[in-house]
Amino acid sequence: MVSTAIVWDEALLGYDLGPNHPLAPIRLDLTMRLADALGVLTGVRRLRPDPADDDLLATVHRRDYLAAVRAASNGADRMPSGLVDHFGLGTVDNPVFPGMHDASALIAGASVAAAREILEGRVSRAVNIAGGLHHAMSGNAAGFCVYNDCAVAIAWLLDQGVERIAYLDVDVHHGDGVQAAFYHDPRVLTVSVHQHPRTLWPGTGLASDLGGPAAPGRAVNLALPPGTSDAGWQRAFHAVVPSLLAEFEPQILVTQCGVDTHREDPLADLSLTVDGHRTIYRTLRALADTYADGRWLALGGGGYALHRVVPRSWTHLLAVLTDRDLDPDTAVPAEWRSHAQESAGGIAMPMAMTDRERHDEGAVDTTELGDVCFTPWDGDVSQDVDRAVLATRRAAFPLYGLDPEDRRD
Repeated sequence: MVSTAIVWDEALLGYDLGPNHPLAPIRLDLTMRLADALGVLTGVRRLRPDPADDDLLATVHRRDYLAAVRAASNGADRMPSGLVDHFGLGTVDNPVFPGMHDASALIAGASVAAAREILEGRVSRAVNIAGGLHHAMSGNAAGFCVYNDCAVAIAWLLDQGVERIAYLDVDVHHGDGVQAAFYHDPRVLTVSVHQHPRTLWPGTGLASDLGGPAAPGRAVNLALPPGTSDAGWQRAFHAVVPSLLAEFEPQILVTQCGVDTHREDPLADLSLTVDGHRTIYRTLRALADTYADGRWLALGGGGYALHRVVPRSWTHLLAVLTDRDLDPDTAVPAEWRSHAQESAGGIAMPMAMTDRERHDEGAVDTTELGDVCFTPWDGDVSQDVDRAVLATRRAAFPLYGLDPEDRRD
């Protein structure tokens, strides 16, 4: 029987970069409210996290950076001159806020707690929706991220003896911080599916980025053109990822589940829907079951349509993790809609857990994925999405003994 744990504490809402910042904690609060209202989390094991200590954070981050974050948390005026800018703190993206170190360490600790539940066999799956801060680097903050909880959790798993970890990042932005952390480590396969770096920050993640000399092919990047839809995204993903996982044989699957790929997201240019997100999560579950003995650590990530999109998408994620998949036509509870609309300043909220209008022609294909019978890629490169697929396959597949031109994957 599959068991799932969610790591959650309202203290995780303390990672608050300010009232006008895109990464607002209201998205987490609304997600938990919606999931609870729909009964998704009834009876699910809930854990309260402890903050990661400096020794744990130092598996990924430099100690001088940790000291800078701690000092900034107590007021930038107490820091030596120049350190704020040097460490990427105090910028528009990463403003300093009181308690920043404690809030960031708690998120990292939550992701490690989720990883521990899986590794010690108490659950098969665990999730920290507050996590997914994948841009933070060893010595600096970046892209709204202070500590890289994804990398800290992976480093902890490696230290416990796990030999092969696959990290799949479906955020619209390149998972640059996690890739950098393990670029030279053959035990970690990082796969990032993101909007093309020539069209979106951070400007990294080309198909030619493949890992260091000691880990060739351990970094894989699938850079999609702006405007990519649900169908195009799924087509690209299935043409690359399952074949790599089959060769790598991970012992655990770690996923960063950003939802800023949505067509309403204000910070990017892909065109996915909530229905597409639901299909992604079902795909990730099938991949974990097939290639990682069911062990799946799921983390949050980006998502800036705070009221209309993130809570519905991540409620679907929680439902998939608990094998309580929601029918897309499930009504959004009226009480939740009223609360969310009020917090959004009167913006109308969706009526259902779908972006479709009564099964319209644009509805995403939600074919059952339980046996992972993915449609073979036919190699048609008449579309930009397929040219992106071919670039990644040609770069990465030969390093795994795979034929990039093979249409039978």
